[in-house]
Amino acid sequence: MFVLDKLDEGFRFFIHLGAPAMMFFIITILSLCVGVSISKSIEGGIRMAIALTGMSAIISLLTSAFGPALQSFVHATGVSLGITDLGWAPLAVITWGSMYTLYFAFICLVCNFILLITSVTSTLNVDLFNVWNISIIGLLILHYSGNNIILTTLFVAFIYALMLINADIMKPTINDLLGYDKENITTTAHPELLVAPIAMIFNKIIDKCLPFIDKFDFNAETLNNKIGFWGSKFAIGAYLGVFIGLLGQQSLKETFTLAFIAGVSLELFAFVGGWFAPAIDPLSQGITKMMSKRLRGRKLFIAIDWPILAPRAEVWAVANILAPILLIEAMFLPGNHVLPLGGILLTVLTPALLIVTRGRVIRMTLIGTVMIPLFLWAATLIAKFLTSASIAMNSFPAGLAKGALFSSVDSNPIEKMLAVLIGRAADTLDIKLIGLSLLALAGYVLVFVWYCKQMGKRNAALTTKQQEDTESGKKNRAIKKVLKAE
Repeated sequence: MFVLDKLDEGFRFFIHLGAPAMMFFIITILSLCVGVSISKSIEGGIRMAIALTGMSAIISLLTSAFGPALQSFVHATGVSLGITDLGWAPLAVITWGSMYTLYFAFICLVCNFILLITSVTSTLNVDLFNVWNISIIGLLILHYSGNNIILTTLFVAFIYALMLINADIMKPTINDLLGYDKENITTTAHPELLVAPIAMIFNKIIDKCLPFIDKFDFNAETLNNKIGFWGSKFAIGAYLGVFIGLLGQQSLKETFTLAFIAGVSLELFAFVGGWFAPAIDPLSQGITKMMSKRLRGRKLFIAIDWPILAPRAEVWAVANILAPILLIEAMFLPGNHVLPLGGILLTVLTPALLIVTRGRVIRMTLIGTVMIPLFLWAATLIAKFLTSASIAMNSFPAGLAKGALFSSVDSNPIEKMLAVLIGRAADTLDIKLIGLSLLALAGYVLVFVWYCKQMGKRNAALTTKQQEDTESGKKNRAIKKVLKAE
């Protein structure tokens, strides 16, 4: 008992150091364990600590400025949007400040290795930082299931396996969209792309009911050039600040302040967010080397973060179009209590829309508009959990009033809803909830299997097209040689 008490005391002391200090030690030690040099290990640990500190500072800046205005907004409009959306940043802070994230990361690595050696997947996911997206799903089911670690482990492994399979099935489309040749090994297994099966359903509905809309499609790059800075992160933040200031009946000075703080916050979210990947990179490389040694001779796809799709202009054009639509839907959607702020740019949705529609902007916009409610409902559902978790981990945003709720319009809305439903069923053992959970899970799997079949048909067509292009290229080269000889 004495030993257990001391261990518990040591763990509590470790937690009370705060997420940045705790993650400095964890990243440094883990990197050393997988063969990373001392200097690189310490560098990774410091980068992680700084990134977490930076995110916390931006969140505090945003919430301190918007807190009073949001309260006035709710009173003035009568719209019940009392939950503040702070984007993905607080989820990363909460998850990377939890010891469970390391456990989930271990489960994911084991799952990836098993699926590779059994040839279920050809994808090695080195995007270790974004395991926090999986961690939040794991923490949800753990919380609502009464700390059922076995159920949580199985669910996390299941979702991660689907991510890897999805990375495989998307690879030919990624090659086609980005102009990669067949020898290219780069893909992405980002969790946000698991929303693609739902997008595929709506894409097929458009195929059947509205196929003519493709005639009116337009070039996204041209649109982005025309929009210019008006569609930039800081400009969208400024619009949002003015909008909240006006509806919250703030003074002209306060409205300008909100506009500029929102603008700088959205820019800083993207800038500081870029610090996380370099922080985790030494650890990722160490793990990749260890796994590669055991898989010699296999051709692998290497999965990295979703921004490999960012060069496609459609991702940003549609994100800009959907931003005001998201805000309008939030105000009138039944069951929603979240005011979009940090997640106003839906880059958690547009990459999946790009993959499914192959970059057709009108389709992306229509499907995105229909799917927005999923993200708002999920953000509303998890708000109480996120707020209580942040309080428990001493990372509650400084600018929010006591008792206020915050959330995140972020990726994996379906998986979060499933986690809460399955967790509640496991905790209560209610027959109706168990039946509903099994039905929802079965539907989720069936839709994913159907999606894989649809993508398989597309991949076969792309392969045929590539072969025809190759043969055509060979013929053209042969004709040129004959002409040159003559």
